[in-house]
Amino acid sequence: MKNFIQLKNMTIRHPEKINKPINPIKKKPEWIKSKLTNSKEFFFTKKIVNQNNLTTVCQEANCPNITECWSKRHATFLIMGDTCTRACAFCDVKTGKPKKLDILEPFKISSAIKKLNLKHAVITSVDRDDLDDGGAYHFFKVITETRKKNPETTIEVLTPDFLRKGESYKKVIEAKPDVFNHNIETVPGLYRKVRPGSRYFASVELLKNVKKIDKNIFTKSGLMVGLGENKDEILQLMDDLRSAEVDFLTVGQYLQPSVKHHPLSRYYHPDEFKELESIAKSKGFLLVSSSPLTRSSYHADKDFAKLQKNRIN
Repeated sequence: MKNFIQLKNMTIRHPEKINKPINPIKKKPEWIKSKLTNSKEFFFTKKIVNQNNLTTVCQEANCPNITECWSKRHATFLIMGDTCTRACAFCDVKTGKPKKLDILEPFKISSAIKKLNLKHAVITSVDRDDLDDGGAYHFFKVITETRKKNPETTIEVLTPDFLRKGESYKKVIEAKPDVFNHNIETVPGLYRKVRPGSRYFASVELLKNVKKIDKNIFTKSGLMVGLGENKDEILQLMDDLRSAEVDFLTVGQYLQPSVKHHPLSRYYHPDEFKELESIAKSKGFLLVSSSPLTRSSYHADKDFAKLQKNRIN
């Protein structure tokens, strides 16, 4: 009891120890900034998203590029709700018990893509471990409906890992998206802290299997830096992805959403991103996007169009 009283008194005398931020957020350097390039187009994109009652990862994940991308009518659609069944330490999407799937969502998505006149559509989702197939069939329906209404639009999906869902991921492949993206996010040594609900080599295996099943589908993955990894770990990660025949790689700066999220180790300089891009290209990736503000869907339309043009030539 005496020790309890002493501890209680000490707490009162030192209020600064209460609610102390767990992981203070480091000040952003000058090269971390985005811009609004066309306010008229930005609000048009917002209007289409709101009218169709859609969710975007741009909003839910607090993406730093939302003003720039929406100013160009580019939005990344987040299907199967705004609530994730996992709690990754880097992510700003809310965690909890998701709602039932919206059976009209495939039609809403395809309609919004048509109104926005997207040449390249990016569709992602929250993790839905509560569903028997992890949401694979819902992806299938969204892709097929989008293709039906927008036959000239190329489709890129950014999927969960479908961990412990057997071969359900094959349903997504059956819909034949142009690009199958699954983000590796970080190096294996940080998975327990950063992605406790995921498994590094399961993600690598998923990407490997997609390419095995359909060689015509481009595979893609993304990495965040600044979580505490070192250069050797990054290079090994690149080798792991290339061994799985992954075609595209994105490398971006981790931006800590709040004091409750995984701490930011450091900000990488733009020159370091250029070096990582050069190394990745030398390892055989067909496309590499590496910059502080690079995200999975950042400039995905331009990058894919560039690849198609190069293949024709």
